[in-house]
Amino acid sequence: MRSNKQIYRAAIYLRISKDDENLAESGSIQNQRELLRSYIEKDPQIELVKEFSDDGYTGTNFERPGFQQMMGMIQKKAINCVIVKDLSRLGRNYIETGRLIDQIFPMLGIRFISVNDHYDSLNEFNEADQILIPFKNLINDAYCKDMSMKVRSQLDVKRRTGQFIGSFATYGYRKDPKDKNHLIVDETAAKVVQEVFRMMLDGYSPGRIAEHLDDMGVLTPQQYKRSKGLNSNAGAWRSENPHWCAAMVRRILTNEVYTGTLVQGKNKKINYKVKQSLPVDQRKWIKSEGAHEALITRSAFERVQYMLGTDTRTPPQQERVNIFSGIIKCADCGQNMVRKTILMDGKTYGYYVCSTEKAGQGCSPHRINAQRLEQAVLKMVQKQLELLLDKELFKESVTGIPLQSHKIRLLNDQIAGLDKEIIKYQELKENLYEDYREGIVDDDDYEHLKQRFQQKIQTAKRSLGTVKEKKDEILQQPVIAPEWIQEVKALGKIETLTRKAVIMLIDRILVYDKKRIEVVFHYGDELKSIQLRDMTTEGERGGVSA
Repeated sequence: MRSNKQIYRAAIYLRISKDDENLAESGSIQNQRELLRSYIEKDPQIELVKEFSDDGYTGTNFERPGFQQMMGMIQKKAINCVIVKDLSRLGRNYIETGRLIDQIFPMLGIRFISVNDHYDSLNEFNEADQILIPFKNLINDAYCKDMSMKVRSQLDVKRRTGQFIGSFATYGYRKDPKDKNHLIVDETAAKVVQEVFRMMLDGYSPGRIAEHLDDMGVLTPQQYKRSKGLNSNAGAWRSENPHWCAAMVRRILTNEVYTGTLVQGKNKKINYKVKQSLPVDQRKWIKSEGAHEALITRSAFERVQYMLGTDTRTPPQQERVNIFSGIIKCADCGQNMVRKTILMDGKTYGYYVCSTEKAGQGCSPHRINAQRLEQAVLKMVQKQLELLLDKELFKESVTGIPLQSHKIRLLNDQIAGLDKEIIKYQELKENLYEDYREGIVDDDDYEHLKQRFQQKIQTAKRSLGTVKEKKDEILQQPVIAPEWIQEVKALGKIETLTRKAVIMLIDRILVYDKKRIEVVFHYGDELKSIQLRDMTTEGERGGVSA
């Protein structure tokens, strides 16, 4: 028994994590403290020197501030005894907890006491403890693993049902006070987000947008978060730079959440013992459309992604990118045409030349006058808009939209499936009769199976009728023009080309030579490509002179 009458300088260690929130009151920090202080008062050999606690820290991670402070005092030999309520308070990692108790504490001369486990390292010859302590550590480790799996499963269910599970709302939104798993619009930040997208569509580069926001004194997302009393050191916006930068702007421009779609599950923790996360394949991301109010239309978001993928370098001394930047291509080699200028007789002339030919890497040495090109494209855009906005053509362009809708496709799939099911059971019924005639099945089996197949057929036919009725209801509903058509209508008559109009309407401009270009419009059949085969005389072949 205890023959050493020395006084032990003790530290009590208290811990509770988020996983322990459902424990009884006895698991709270306050009750752990009272239990350990009561234990010390009954032992005259123990003198309390310091108390350490970690509130809200998992037991699988030993990088806890309170625990590390305690280990620091142990290294300085300021304490030589550690007391905890039970082994799970010290840690839930089987290997690390066992190493502390069996190796580190004995090597440093630390007496370790776990009150509720009735364990005291001073009792060296308690064989039961030598068996039970590792076993309890293993149970604690298994408990933590089980809790981690349950939490992951719950979070996955929330993601798939369109619930937001992040610690902080995306910039532009805030958590709904009535439902923390739902995002609502933060009016102040939302206006900044919409301004960022508007400027991008108007031809400004991310760098220029960042400069504009700085000039206007707009708080960066980190600063805005801090002004709202949130943890400014967390999340993707963490930065010591108080100014906007192109990377911040791009982060906004590429975030699909602004279309009303939640995108979650982009990263996954390695396991319950390691905090580090690994990126998840984009195909496995969990998306929930319409989870919250959109700040940006889907078509505007997609146009911005297209713009970000093109060459959008801003020319020197200019605020915006060229209206054709990243869109005008050499028809021969497919590479970008670059804009050049020359000064002649006091006037500046612009023209486009193939970048491949300019670099001396081949291709034909063709170029086209910038002003004449812009005039030609403007006339083609005006012609296409005039055709598209014609009442009859516009009506025709939206007539077939319901047939392409997601609901109709699903109903068509159901109809096809039910038709197959009816045919299958009709064939089974016919084959059953043949088996009955040949004596393969007896009277009872025949009647039983025939009734069963007939019921299946009737059930499928009833379902088929219901699905067809639903389809008819949708087809009879008023047709709403898709988002892009409404936006094209909003353009109205265009007198001058803008970057926004070009990006909205044109996919690419192909330059064959100075007399022949082809403009390929977006939206397939609604905006067909126009090819100018002879641009020397206006209107001779339906073309426009460039």
